[in-house]
Amino acid sequence: MTTLRRFVEHTGPARLDRRTKNLARRLSPDDIAIIDHTDLDRVSAEELIESGVRVVVNVAPSQTGRFPNPGPLLLVRGGVRLIDAQGAALFDDVSDGELLTVRGSSLYRNGTCVVSGRALEVDELAAALAEQQSRVTDALESFADNTMRYLREEGRFLSEGIDFPPLKTRFRDRHALVVARGPGHKRDLRIVRPYIRDFKPVLIAVDGGADALLEAGYRPDVIVGDMDSVSDRALRSGAELLIHAYEAGDAPGAERAERLGLSYEIVPAAGISEDVALLLAYEKGAELIVAVGTHFNMIEFLERNRAGMSSTFLTRLRVGELLVDAKGVSRLVSRQVGVWPLMAFTAAGLGAIVVAVLVSPDLRELIDLLGTRLLELVGLR
Repeated sequence: MTTLRRFVEHTGPARLDRRTKNLARRLSPDDIAIIDHTDLDRVSAEELIESGVRVVVNVAPSQTGRFPNPGPLLLVRGGVRLIDAQGAALFDDVSDGELLTVRGSSLYRNGTCVVSGRALEVDELAAALAEQQSRVTDALESFADNTMRYLREEGRFLSEGIDFPPLKTRFRDRHALVVARGPGHKRDLRIVRPYIRDFKPVLIAVDGGADALLEAGYRPDVIVGDMDSVSDRALRSGAELLIHAYEAGDAPGAERAERLGLSYEIVPAAGISEDVALLLAYEKGAELIVAVGTHFNMIEFLERNRAGMSSTFLTRLRVGELLVDAKGVSRLVSRQVGVWPLMAFTAAGLGAIVVAVLVSPDLRELIDLLGTRLLELVGLR
């Protein structure tokens, strides 16, 4: 369990970005992170903790109560001071890199208070999370309504599939590993190391999942997405680029790929890029699809708060039994047992037998009788 630090005061440069995932990449422990993130999700909380930042000021409500959201509690338990300053105009009043001081739950510039917020505490957040569990039914009803509306409007997405362009990467009769920047993706990648070594699956990255693969020592075969959260280094890694174009035909990633001088293919599709990656593996004939960092459970679906998650739900209906979560794969991959554990286990078993013989006269008599009969059979007695 993380030991919570007692917070008194902190002075450091302000770092601002309305996209928390982009901000987390350039934070250092001395910085004061200023975000605009309603219902701060678990993935963003994990990345903020990993950055080492000590103070996060959110101009949006970190926890609205719309669904059980563990992100703020995770962040505060990780030792980060989380201050909600809902509606504050910090993105207009504060410059990136400007030196600020945090005292209590207020932000100061040169001794003058810029904004007073409210510091979120562990007990408060834990109680709110428990209370939200009782209201999850309302969120599920809203999610179900949205899913049915999407199914009526985009039913062909489920029945007809997507017309993918030809790719150099071979999928047929191979496993495919789809890596997204989702809850626990770094942990999942560590879990599937033996699986990657033994099965050598096609590595499909969803946007920033390409950087996660590179950091883990792997090179993606295909990168799928609108390319808004992937580094230039990953795009230049040699992977095939499949740029997700939205329903209106907009493909923002194409301009970036052209600017970098990279070849790419465009695939128009409803839903989110994670869906496109899963359906790519499915349509191209993958034997099994293993998902890292994708959305599997109820809370992960609800916390995204976007219509696209309905398509993600329906994608799982289409892909069906081919899809396995990385956590399940760890149970499928056989692991060799070393000789020393086996020897220790054998010695323990023999020791138990010896002790039983020593303390039981009847067993000693039986062992003596068997020994005598054995010697008679081999002619030694």
